[in-house]
Amino acid sequence: MATTKQKKVERLVQKELGTIFQRKDPKSFRGRMITVTVVRISPDLQIVKAYLSIFPSKDKEEVLQLIRESTSEIRYELGNKIRNQVKKIPELNFFIDDSLDYIDNIDRLLNED
Repeated sequence: MATTKQKKVERLVQKELGTIFQRKDPKSFRGRMITVTVVRISPDLQIVKAYLSIFPSKDKEEVLQLIRESTSEIRYELGNKIRNQVKKIPELNFFIDDSLDYIDNIDRLLNED
């Protein structure tokens, strides 16, 4: 169960990562809209798992690879924003949040006649 400190840092990282992805050059991620849906942080506040929703979802694995290749740049930008709130900037791990695709699939199945 996450502590209050973990929850606070998770919310902070989610907000700042969202801002970073919003301000990035659209061409760097092939014009995709990237939303940070969930952030989980380890109990020692050293490792972040960020789940991303990529729209449109076509070629999302390739976009995720581009994001992973620019992780150090994203971490640097994150560090500039949160350095006064945390002692050490956590390592970032990005994953695809496919819950929207799952919901769309369920919806499609329910609407079939």
